[in-house]
Amino acid sequence: MSASRSAAACARTLARLCALALIVAAGLCSELRVRVRLSDGHLTEEVLEADSEKDFISLEFKQGDGTLITFMADFKQDVKIFRALILGELERGQNQYQALCFISRLNRNEIIPSESMARLRQKNPQAIRLAEERRGLEQLTVSVAVNLSRAWQLSPHIHNMCSEAQEAIYTREADVKYWLDKGVDGSVFEVLPQATELPSLQACHSTKDLWQPCVCTYSLRLEWYPCLLKYCRTRDATGKGSTYKCGIKSCSKGYYFTYYVPQKQLCLWNEET
Repeated sequence: MSASRSAAACARTLARLCALALIVAAGLCSELRVRVRLSDGHLTEEVLEADSEKDFISLEFKQGDGTLITFMADFKQDVKIFRALILGELERGQNQYQALCFISRLNRNEIIPSESMARLRQKNPQAIRLAEERRGLEQLTVSVAVNLSRAWQLSPHIHNMCSEAQEAIYTREADVKYWLDKGVDGSVFEVLPQATELPSLQACHSTKDLWQPCVCTYSLRLEWYPCLLKYCRTRDATGKGSTYKCGIKSCSKGYYFTYYVPQKQLCLWNEET
């Protein structure tokens, strides 16, 4: 079969398959498009991709306000990356969009392996998916800036994902300590000013001057993602039992980031309403 016919056949298969399930044989296609209802009631389409060879998973969707959220789990480096492309307020002197990147360690129990993700297929692509488990909100104080030109030491994916963010790539001190102990060069990181060092530093929503530094917060939620594998039991003719992968469990999880910005202009969503 030619490459074009194979791609067309793959597309037809994805379109007609009818429920999320694990298949035993490895598939050629590693992309899923899932309709999800967000917390604000808006419907969105999540695009989930997996590469079992490079060992990563990515998830991308657009929020109701137009913000594009991208999440990547790099299993080779045990790193997770969050990127937000936020539409700017042009009438207030902002660019067309503002990019933020947050980087932290990846725990192995947060999301299914890339190999399993690459095998997921879907029936009924018009169905609206709801997560089976709503996990608690994770609050992260990201008080360290990451140098984009050196971030390849953490993950090769950071440069591609976070190139628009430039001066807005953040991580936690606890993760920095872990990476330094693993041999990452200290020049990758820069500790940002803290409230204890700048007594006048306030939360951005309390700061009136757009050009004053302040403490910004940003929250996002991954409304639907495959977090765990499900296992079923079976018995053979002799009565011997065994387990096999028979599906996935889906989760929803929120993240709340707190970080320093050199001017409130970079954190207009934190204004009081």
